[in-house]
Amino acid sequence: MDIIRATRVFLVLGGLLAASPAGAHVPYLEKRDFSEQRPFWVQPPVEKSIAVYSWFHSANDLDVFAFEVDEPVRVYAQALVPVCNGYEELRPWFALVGPGLPRPVAPVPFTLMPGYGAIVVENVPPGQARETFYEPFGGKSYFDGPALELEVATPGTWYLYFWAPGRATGDYVAVIGDQEIWGLAEIFRALVVTPLIRQDRELHRACLP
Repeated sequence: MDIIRATRVFLVLGGLLAASPAGAHVPYLEKRDFSEQRPFWVQPPVEKSIAVYSWFHSANDLDVFAFEVDEPVRVYAQALVPVCNGYEELRPWFALVGPGLPRPVAPVPFTLMPGYGAIVVENVPPGQARETFYEPFGGKSYFDGPALELEVATPGTWYLYFWAPGRATGDYVAVIGDQEIWGLAEIFRALVVTPLIRQDRELHRACLP
């Protein structure tokens, strides 16, 4: 059994190293709603790339991710949508929210705390074509989505809010971080979660082409 387990770990490591950057994120599944009251806490380092397979269960659903800043960090975030029938107009927006940021120009569906501002990252307008790409590690195609990359230094709790304008619902992927940092815990998580993704068990609707 030890040889079999070691072989599997080796194969996963090889796949991670050979995969495209979009396929090298540590995978997480949304088992509960990540609300303002119970956000997903991003563990340091914030630069470590993770992919949270998430779900807008209603037109007013907000998914919230939180992380602490006590020294300068580079924040990367992106929103992806699986290429599935019915998801053509699911175009998530997201916002980086933190102390000292300017007031947002675009409207946001949440209330900012005193001293906090937001940078809103909009998706392409409805009806406009989106590029797609194939992610071989999970075996799926995705609509490429908007991304943000920004260095932040103001100490405090920072947030990423994801939502879907236009009352759309459905599955999406919140990508946070873009550095491939893999330890034993990340490899084990990939061993457990990746087969579920390849079986479409992260999706809440049947993915028809």
